[in-house]
Amino acid sequence: MSTRDDDTTDAHVSTRQDDRPLLEISNLHTYFRTDSEDVRAVDGVSLSVEPGETVAIVGESGSGKTVTSEAITRLFKSPPGYIPEGSIRINGREITELSDDELRQVRGAEVSHIFQNPQGALNPVYTIGWQIREAIQLHADVTKSEARERAVELLTQVGIPEASSRLDDYPHEFSGGMKQRVLIAIALACEPDLLIADEPTTALDVTIQAQILKLLKELQEQRDMGMLFITHDLGVVAEIADRVAVMYAGKIMEKGSVVDVFETPAHPYTRALLDCLPGRGGIGGIPGDLPDPRSPPPGCRFADRCPHAIDACRTDEQPRMHQVGDAPDHTTSCVHFEPGRDSSTVLNADLEPAGSPSPSDGVERGDRR
Repeated sequence: MSTRDDDTTDAHVSTRQDDRPLLEISNLHTYFRTDSEDVRAVDGVSLSVEPGETVAIVGESGSGKTVTSEAITRLFKSPPGYIPEGSIRINGREITELSDDELRQVRGAEVSHIFQNPQGALNPVYTIGWQIREAIQLHADVTKSEARERAVELLTQVGIPEASSRLDDYPHEFSGGMKQRVLIAIALACEPDLLIADEPTTALDVTIQAQILKLLKELQEQRDMGMLFITHDLGVVAEIADRVAVMYAGKIMEKGSVVDVFETPAHPYTRALLDCLPGRGGIGGIPGDLPDPRSPPPGCRFADRCPHAIDACRTDEQPRMHQVGDAPDHTTSCVHFEPGRDSSTVLNADLEPAGSPSPSDGVERGDRR
């Protein structure tokens, strides 16, 4: 949905016609074929993103968060990757049923991606201006001159000084932070409804990271754009997200508002992640290893690393999501939160005083949904 003035050069007009979520993922499975067993990278994920909302997926390396984001527009290599089960809806339209040609029209126009490594995402042999114009003209019927003018506007919007004179520069002539701004400009070129940002600030120093996060929030507010933010950094989640989903071994362990999840973490994995943060009496890491994604264990996949595991955690039945406390949107797959069970064993376990990880100013109750 857009609040921008009409512009004949706009590449995309929102197709939203009702109150359904902008992005709705239901029971998504994404596997990768090998010579032996399939790698179950994503195994039953459900989440949604509303217009103007930021949802973060957080988890350690190998949790499945990046594959989840890639599955939305099938960016993974296929084969070996495939989606055996599940639904992905964007603006109410089922994406898993689209042909490759139809999906190409969705990428960039309705959904855009910002990737972790700007150096690798930008083509070193083409100028920045050419790469932005290419993104615009792929989806919009505009002249080269109009596309160039739009490119200048985009570079200006993302904070690149003297934008018109920088169109003919090559990627190596930009700093890391400026390259990331260029990637944001390319991602916004066709006015997407949904922006997927995969670790967009990981390679940047703290000062530049803060600038990029501020820029993304400002652009989102201007455009009423939904954002799915992939990160391992809980501090970044606190700074930018409204809701958060905590992933482990291909499954969501806990989800809810940032305030609820960070102030009242329910799943032992969420609590372990928070315990690893500096200044919270951290243990420096979670003992044990991720389970083999080719043959994951029955029941809760965190059970072998969990200090609160009981026999019920290792049953054949996959854990369901249970409400945490009085917050209807705060749920966890932890068996201790099943109706009739005593969850105090987990909730009363040692944890540093509840609150948001640094930067703590990132969670403001009045601004979080």
